Amino acid sequence: MNAVTISRVCKSFGSVRAVDELSVQVPAGSIYGFLGPNGAGKTTTIRMIMNILRPDSGSVEVFGNGSGDKRRPAIGYMPEERGLYRKMKVQKALAYFGAIKGLRGPGLSGRVANWLGRVGLADWADKKVEELSRGMHQKLQFAVTAIDEPELLILDEPFSGLDPVNLDLIKAIILEMRNEGKTVLFSTHVMDEAQRLCDRIVLINTGRVVLEGSVEQIRRDHTADVVSVQLGGDTGFVAGLSMVAGVIAKDNRLEISLADGCDSQDLLQALIGKTPVLAFEVKTPSLHEIFIKEVGAGNA
Repeated sequence: MNAVTISRVCKSFGSVRAVDELSVQVPAGSIYGFLGPNGAGKTTTIRMIMNILRPDSGSVEVFGNGSGDKRRPAIGYMPEERGLYRKMKVQKALAYFGAIKGLRGPGLSGRVANWLGRVGLADWADKKVEELSRGMHQKLQFAVTAIDEPELLILDEPFSGLDPVNLDLIKAIILEMRNEGKTVLFSTHVMDEAQRLCDRIVLINTGRVVLEGSVEQIRRDHTADVVSVQLGGDTGFVAGLSMVAGVIAKDNRLEISLADGCDSQDLLQALIGKTPVLAFEVKTPSLHEIFIKEVGAGNA
């Protein structure tokens, strides 16, 4: 079953086509990364899932229900533009948004205490929101989004402003929620985090799908143009080989970039003929490297 099904959706603002014939399926119970450069159409698409914007054409379904269907389940949504009342105390802010989402009585107070503990803000419960650091504010916003424990969480740039410790904390909570059977869809510019967290990703650019699939399959499908080798003899000849575009020495290895159209096996044969080859590894490209290749370095 899909948590979200986007079918041939288009959305324009004046003469600008923000989303162009976009089709995406987000499997239920998965962590799904929505990736792309600035202006790719990520936030516009998320707002259409949330029914904040309506598509010009095409359809968006959440757990099989369209935007106008009252059976459509609640969604936890954390927008990129954060919105908490700065003069309100942390605990009261969380309780206020919990009440808006239908929580009441002991159930609400229990959820508030639980989430303050989970995001490491229990000691800040009686502080005003405006006293929080940027990272603390981000964690509170996450707790506000998840307090009613919806089946689908949509997070727009959830890692912005987090230090490494709090980044790991939020990642761990996201993984826990996935393990509980919930679906988490998030947009991010942080390719390393998407690579570590996501079961599947879609990369969009100018409102269109560039690639989609599991992280593992996407990395396997992209031809690597870098080979890491350890040689047992002279290495001075390597840079002059016809299939070599560049060489970088790292510790006791060479990182060799292949010229366009050249194969790693051609390099291996050329090396074997001249020096002992102690190690030879064709490097699988990272999501960051694939992103640069697909949409250009200027969008990184």
